Amino acid sequence: MPMQPLSQVLILLAAAVLLVTLARRLGLATTTAYLLVGLALGPHALAVVASTATTRVLAELGVVFLLFTLGLEFALPRLIAMRGEVFGLGSAQVAATVAVFALLARLGGIPWPAAVVVGGALAMSSTAILLHQLTERAEINRTHGRLAFSVLLFQDLAFVPFLALASALTAGPGRFDPRAALTAMAGGVLAVAAVLAAGRWLLRPLFREMAHSRLRELFTLAVLLVVLAAAWVSSLAGLSPGLGAFLAGMMLAETEYRHQIESVIRPFRDILLGLFFVSVGMLLDVRLLGGELAAVAGWLAAMIILKTAVTALVARPFTGSRFKALRTGIVLSIGGEFGVALGTIALATRLIPVSFGQPLLVAIVLSMILSPLILNNNKRIARLLLRESGPPRTAFERESAATREIGKRDHVILCGFGRVGQNVARVLESQGFEYIALDLDPARIAAARQAGDPVIFGDSADEEMLVTAGIGTASAVVISFSDPATSVGILHVIRRLRPDVPVLVRTQDDARIKELQEAGATDVVPETFEASLMLVSHVLMLLHVPVSRVVRTMGDIRSHRYAVLRNIIRRGDARPLDESHEFREEIKSVVLPPGAWAVGRTLRDVRGHGVGVTFTGLRRHGILGREPSGDTVLRDGDVVVLYGQPEELERAESVLLAG
Repeated sequence: MPMQPLSQVLILLAAAVLLVTLARRLGLATTTAYLLVGLALGPHALAVVASTATTRVLAELGVVFLLFTLGLEFALPRLIAMRGEVFGLGSAQVAATVAVFALLARLGGIPWPAAVVVGGALAMSSTAILLHQLTERAEINRTHGRLAFSVLLFQDLAFVPFLALASALTAGPGRFDPRAALTAMAGGVLAVAAVLAAGRWLLRPLFREMAHSRLRELFTLAVLLVVLAAAWVSSLAGLSPGLGAFLAGMMLAETEYRHQIESVIRPFRDILLGLFFVSVGMLLDVRLLGGELAAVAGWLAAMIILKTAVTALVARPFTGSRFKALRTGIVLSIGGEFGVALGTIALATRLIPVSFGQPLLVAIVLSMILSPLILNNNKRIARLLLRESGPPRTAFERESAATREIGKRDHVILCGFGRVGQNVARVLESQGFEYIALDLDPARIAAARQAGDPVIFGDSADEEMLVTAGIGTASAVVISFSDPATSVGILHVIRRLRPDVPVLVRTQDDARIKELQEAGATDVVPETFEASLMLVSHVLMLLHVPVSRVVRTMGDIRSHRYAVLRNIIRRGDARPLDESHEFREEIKSVVLPPGAWAVGRTLRDVRGHGVGVTFTGLRRHGILGREPSGDTVLRDGDVVVLYGQPEELERAESVLLAG
């Protein structure tokens, strides 16, 4: 009796929750957990969950949402500045890789046209896996991450002619119509133009209307409509649906609604992307892997080694560094979903023999399953291959080493690096105090690391993370989370490790002050009451009350636990301030790629183009300089740290990258 769909879903969810939690505890990527879920529960193992058309569509939507959110980070000026890498490096990588593997296939007895299809299948890398892993590791804006992203964009475009070639070979030599192929390519160009035009002239008015409605569900529906419509238009033209979604996101990156859109789309992206990784795990046939182990291992080794070598060679002129070129090659060495699609078509239509095609397909899927291991260790592998050792060489390693050194000295631990935590950090920094922050938001961590802040990805309630942050030598701890339950859990862990360290806790009001104090808080700051006290102090001074009396009054109110401030009458329709409001000020880091307009120009030149943000820092070769002067000349690879309102930040990024 077949298992009910609800039972399948429950088993899938239970396995995912268990393995993702275990992966986090072991410090592994969540991608590994999802791949193992698909491998264990898929049709080739326990056969609990079947790979149906519906699950495949949902999995593809995860890739679509991922590329859309990535497009939100890549405004059009940045893509224009990267055009040399996208079309120069991308075309060189695809052409060279296809040539090498087509020659291997020809030596294996495959006719030249079909051998080119095999080369195209092996040249492709997984856009979803690579971008997810690079973003999670905060490497998407580093040199090897930027180059890998450029190649992936070109591969998405190159998939169309390879698919057309495979279809033409299937139809037979007498049925191939060159005009139909040209029409298909023209349709792809028109689809890209349509998405770009709609993004330029239609999306901003649409989201302005949605924002004015103040209905969150309407805004969410509008975001889903835009993403899926862009993917649909791209798919109709024979292009990757994710490419259309990326272009739509890139257009919306230039609007003031980018942050709210990203917040809305993230839950859909994370859940569906997890399903995509599960579907990849389902593709691996363990029985075939055992029966054709030698052939599979040979193809897997050839694919990883040759793709790494070829990509490193063609990337060398774009980096000026053997180490960065090799890291780019290692990152792009895995297979991809487009390669699986081309291989499946070639195998199903007998373009290649079964004995040749099945081990090839298994090798591609196996490389995708092994991708977390390869990507997480790309730096170590590159060093090993180049026989490099010694002190940290990359900016990321230098920053990590500097953070560990801070943990050995007197410093403050900030639990949470949101708006409050960042404000505390700025004041501590201005007064000469060192700090280490802990946070669980990957995007915030990536932005903070680029800005030069000593921030660690980790749970503040985890003993190991607190030890890593230097709880043994910390002079104070600040818990900036607004949820008292979260703060209580962190307090219990801190008191087990350091009973004597002062701990300052933020809370919204005084409802659970006693509980926080009993859990070990040295002092509790109710932010609503403190804001009221600050306002009252200003009012009293405007009324010419002596400063000494104002200070004494504030002290009395605090000593009586804000009793005088508790008797208030609340509005019936009161609701909290939306922290994603478009007019808030924030920090943004912009990486200057080769060809950016600002390279070779000074910050004063940038200001002369109407840029109204504050330049708070400039990071070069891993070294951060605060408040750079207007005469500072910008260079390729610089990370410019900006501070201002979202629309001002977008304007500044546009000027820096394209002028």
